[in-house]
Amino acid sequence: MTERLSSLRPRGVLCLSEQGKGAHTYEEAVAIQVEIQDDFDLDKIASCGQCFRVRKDGSGRFRFITGDKVIDIRALGEGQYAISCDSRDWQEVWWDYFDLGRNYAGLRKRAGKRQKDCFIARAMECGCGLRVLRQDPWEMLATFIISQRKNIPAISRAVELLAQRYGHPIAADAEKADAVEPIQSFPTPEELAHTSEADLRDCGLGYRAAYVRDAVDRVLSGELDLNAISAYEDEKLFQELMKVHGVGKKVADCVCLFGYSRSSRAPVDVWIDRAIQEECGGKNPFPDYGEDAGIIQQYIFYYQKHRSVFT
Repeated sequence: MTERLSSLRPRGVLCLSEQGKGAHTYEEAVAIQVEIQDDFDLDKIASCGQCFRVRKDGSGRFRFITGDKVIDIRALGEGQYAISCDSRDWQEVWWDYFDLGRNYAGLRKRAGKRQKDCFIARAMECGCGLRVLRQDPWEMLATFIISQRKNIPAISRAVELLAQRYGHPIAADAEKADAVEPIQSFPTPEELAHTSEADLRDCGLGYRAAYVRDAVDRVLSGELDLNAISAYEDEKLFQELMKVHGVGKKVADCVCLFGYSRSSRAPVDVWIDRAIQEECGGKNPFPDYGEDAGIIQQYIFYYQKHRSVFT
């Protein structure tokens, strides 16, 4: 435990399941708080183009969903965060999800010594606090297929509509306390088995409906085994994902990075390509960063999208 970057701080004497009973507010439903000693900025994590279902409310509370798990998390200051799950889920689900086993402050320091371009140094400084989430491979495959030629709000609307129509209800303790409608999971391939292209188009997928339908069929037939390919080395994994209709290099790299935690993969979209051309003299900088390349890509993506705030 001493090597970990965050630690659990029990809040009061009640565990989540006990304290959450009869709770009427989010604060009453929260059983523990955590201390995170590394880079961790919820706004930046939520707005760097890697997840499309995170929500923020007016109190600064963020909701993240992965599989059938939901967490509400809010910054309390000085590295303290209120969370709406018990210690087991924090350690077994959310620790990996937020990539808390990786030292991002150390990564930035290491990358700062290696890089020669002040642009990347600015990007890392401005993006300090973001983390690359470890998300579900199927959700990443489907959502990044949907993401092609769409902006983030449009992607989020389409993904949420898919969940509302074809996912299944999942509950969160804080949600029960707030007495709101149940949250829907992102639909599995099995839950999308009987959807038509027209059904998917009606969720805002447009021409991408055929691509998602192809991905569903490949998974259900066993032609694409998303669990088995997790054992593949990076390039073989990338090539296997490219077999899905409509999956190009950028989407395959996104699935590798965000769905399989292959941090050496650095997706190149229009924002990154512009940075390469305008800031890096046309030379792709990512090979110089090895296993950190995908995280450096996220710093650059965030900076490119928000640089007007920093200039």
